[in-house]
Amino acid sequence: MVPSFPELAARLAGVGRHAHTRGWALGTSGNFSAVVGTDPLRLAITASGLDKGRLLPEQILEVDGNGELVRGSGQPSAETLLHLAVVRARGAGAVLHTHSLWGTLLSEAHAAAGGLALEGYEMLKGLSGVTTHEHREWLPIVENSQEWTREAEAVAARLRSRPELHGFLIRRHGLYTWGKDLDEASRHLEVLEFLLEVVGRGQGEGLRSRPREEETPWPR
Repeated sequence: MVPSFPELAARLAGVGRHAHTRGWALGTSGNFSAVVGTDPLRLAITASGLDKGRLLPEQILEVDGNGELVRGSGQPSAETLLHLAVVRARGAGAVLHTHSLWGTLLSEAHAAAGGLALEGYEMLKGLSGVTTHEHREWLPIVENSQEWTREAEAVAARLRSRPELHGFLIRRHGLYTWGKDLDEASRHLEVLEFLLEVVGRGQGEGLRSRPREEETPWPR
């Protein structure tokens, strides 16, 4: 059974505060959502411009399938349409977006390569469907935008064509990941943020630029 909106609001507020304590959503950065219902589609999502370290359940909004506010007071996240696109493309029950230091640095360092490969790490087994460290997880990098109406569909199309993906990076911005529910999405967030930090620390000064990898870049 899908949790009620009040339950999801409380849990999303907790996710936001936790992400802040980990340094993944400082200031007003980051946004978090969970599916309230599918027929019609309803999404619980953080309001725009809030300090995630002080996020409260009453600051979680409910929007419809077009991103229009149906419950709560405030402005839905500027990336609401991107959350909805991920939900539709992947059948996700929750979508989490962070602005960590390592996600931001690596999204720029690997932009020319079109993405970042994570492979050979035991922690990869925390991703749904991954059973061995001998796995290559590809995190595509998409250009940032102030208007996601058109770009969200391009991201959704790529996600539908790559069902093995667990996340992507927005250039100079941060990580998007998801899961069948909030528990799985939160686990994916911890796994991927850990791996981004491992890779970032390992590359050190080489973060300024990286060679092109064997993948097709996302639409720019």
